[in-house]
Amino acid sequence: MRKLEELQSLIASSVAELKFPEQPADLYEPIRYILALGGKRMRPALLLMACDLFGGDVEAALPPALAIEVFHNFTLMHDDIMDNAPKRRGKTTVHEKWNSSVAILSGDVMLIEGYKLMMQVPDDKLRTVLDIFNTTAAGVCEGQQWDMTFETSTNISIEEYISMIRLKTAVVLGGALKIGALIGNADMQDAELLCSFGEYLGIAFQLQDDILDVYGNPEKFGKQVGGDILSNKKTYLLIKALELVKGTDAEELGRWITFATFDPAEKVAAVTQIYNSVNIRQHAETEMQAYAEKAFTALDNINLPEESKQYLRNFADGLLVREY
Repeated sequence: MRKLEELQSLIASSVAELKFPEQPADLYEPIRYILALGGKRMRPALLLMACDLFGGDVEAALPPALAIEVFHNFTLMHDDIMDNAPKRRGKTTVHEKWNSSVAILSGDVMLIEGYKLMMQVPDDKLRTVLDIFNTTAAGVCEGQQWDMTFETSTNISIEEYISMIRLKTAVVLGGALKIGALIGNADMQDAELLCSFGEYLGIAFQLQDDILDVYGNPEKFGKQVGGDILSNKKTYLLIKALELVKGTDAEELGRWITFATFDPAEKVAAVTQIYNSVNIRQHAETEMQAYAEKAFTALDNINLPEESKQYLRNFADGLLVREY
């Protein structure tokens, strides 16, 4: 079995070799630009890993893996416009470097380029794989819309939040693993179990991200700690706190959410203290662990040798490493 780092490296070099037309430059240059920004290349690497685990040809799985990576970057290009984000991986975003119209159209053609890559799957698997890709792609758009709807909503339930992160984040992990398994000649039952493993793991990973945003070590987390608190992002922690807090704490939390101007350090400290008063971290960690367990249960039922399952367990443990 190939190591994940080796598969990520293979994806990185393959992405660098992707060819797009030279003209119109404003249509294709942004694609080259965003793909060159790097990142972990985790989603396409998972597709290759699934193919490899079932004894398939990793080289044959490269086009659909690249399709997943191109699709993922297309979603980032459009997300950045919606979020008005100035930076992506430390570099200027496409809509800032060019303009929003360029970023929209360039993103559109990027989605088409993703489909062109996915079309290179062998004919006997193509219809099934495209069906999975379509379901995954639509799910990501649904998740993004729910996320935007939540920004102006009140009384969001934990169930609704989990559904949103499953669509926005987890379905791509599941879809990539499912496509990779099928290209590696797994049967549909094993491919679907691997998909469930990926989805549950993706949910656990996002819950970990929510926890790290408040309780992480900023040097290890790589982001500003408390960013979600400052932006009133509807994370598991905030939704659960709004459900649990009572009395003056509930009033204070409600006030902090409505303040238009505030001292950032003061807000983070005050909200964190309210979270601590109802053991929010413990609740979130319990929820995260529950989804990790669901992932491992799906994994246990897959018809793979024990060493392959252990490889996936180790991968999951690496993804859910808790840096507090």
